[in-house]
Formats: sequence, structure tokens, C-alpha cells
Amino acid sequence: MTRIVEAGPAAAAVLSALYESAFGEAWAPDQLAQLLAGPGVFALIALDDAGAPVGYALGRVAADEAELLSIALLPGRRRRGGGRRLLDALIGRCVAAGAGALFLEVATDNAAALALYRGAGFHEAGRRRGYYKVGAAMVDAIVMKRTLC
Repeated sequence: MTRIVEAGPAAAAVLSALYESAFGEAWAPDQLAQLLAGPGVFALIALDDAGAPVGYALGRVAADEAELLSIALLPGRRRRGGGRRLLDALIGRCVAAGAGALFLEVATDNAAALALYRGAGFHEAGRRRGYYKVGAAMVDAIVMKRTLC
């Protein structure tokens, strides 16, 4: 990953393809474009040396709080520090927009993401029971928070 760029609604198809590659399910480009057109919502796209997209982060800032909506790297790009670079870029964008705290939800069974977030200074702020559907099972979400200033 050589650089991270900000992207708007015009990048919805790229974000949709990255989301599907990362999670194996679709997020329709028109839904993403509508989300990105909303107040305070932004996207960051990670590009490789050839300029091809390899990951993304979606965030939203409202007043003095921010939320990490989604973050992912292509499966072949994981465990190389790219997730932390994207997360750091998102945090910087949230700070620049005036957010004092950043929140996110993560599945209790997502050990890699939990390690990433804890390593970046997030702590558990709550739980949402049965928040994620994984196959036939329901998995709790941990709500995490990081103070930004």
C-alpha cells in the first residue's frame, strides 16, 4: 500500500467491490453512494504501488463524535500493517473534522480486528447482544471507543 486517498460518492462501485471481496457479501453501489452523500460521511481508499485499490475505511463525523462504519483490506493484503495505516488515516480525518471521540462496533469473534483496535487505543464501551448474523448464529458486538483529544 503506497497511499491513502479520500473518495466520495463517485467511488461507490470501487468501494462495493472491495467490500464484497473482503466480506463475501454485497453492499450495493447505489446504497454506498447515498451513504457517502450524507452529512459528515467520508471514505478513504488504500492504493497499491500500481494505483489499484486494496482497502478502504468509511467514517462519519457528527458534531464532536465520529464512527468507524466499516474498514477492510483485500484478503491477500492483510497482516502487513495496512489496516493500521487506514485506521490511523481515518482517525486523523476525524480529528481534523473536530471529533473528540471515535466509536465502532466489532464482532466478539473477530480476534484480528479486536487486536487492531486495542492496539490503536480503543477500549470497550458496551455490547450489543446478537448484533451480527454469522451463518445461522447471532454474534454479539463490542462497542469500542477511543478519545481523540
